[in-house]
Amino acid sequence: MISAGDFRNGITFESEGNVYQIVEFQHVKPGKGAAFVRTKIKNVITGGVVEKTFRPTDKFPKAHIERKDMQYLYNDGELFYFMDQETYDQIPLSPDQLGDALKFVKENDFVKILSFKGSVFGVEPPNFVELKVTETEPGFKGDTSTGASKPATLETGATINVPLFVDIDDVIRVDTRTGEYMERV
Repeated sequence: MISAGDFRNGITFESEGNVYQIVEFQHVKPGKGAAFVRTKIKNVITGGVVEKTFRPTDKFPKAHIERKDMQYLYNDGELFYFMDQETYDQIPLSPDQLGDALKFVKENDFVKILSFKGSVFGVEPPNFVELKVTETEPGFKGDTSTGASKPATLETGATINVPLFVDIDDVIRVDTRTGEYMERV
């Protein structure tokens, strides 16, 4: 059991038959009245995000989310296929289950498949990936001092902002949690 007073970002818990993950939390102690915890929680099965307040003494059963390393194999147009490296079992997942998790993931990359009580509900890409820039405007000499950026399309089809000195065929490191350019490799 976990009490609302112990909430932190990323904690998963069960409430009213659903499984939630804390996206944001704030402990509030008003001048008058009892303290409370204001949260933004995400239903891990449906993906919906709601704001809810709890008393610090409210208790909930902690939900155990299983994270299993799997290799992304391919997309056949309708489903995305992942392979368990230990058993070589393949799991097909629909685009609804994935959301935009594969925006920065290439074929044969490793990801974590998230499941709750055997039911797969999502994919967690690695925190950092290295991808090739396939399309971007050319940069000009001397433009690097301004700190300006330009859009670039990556080999996975995702578009992010990169510094002006990045060119086509450059390999860059991207933070998948924020979708931001980190460095040129």
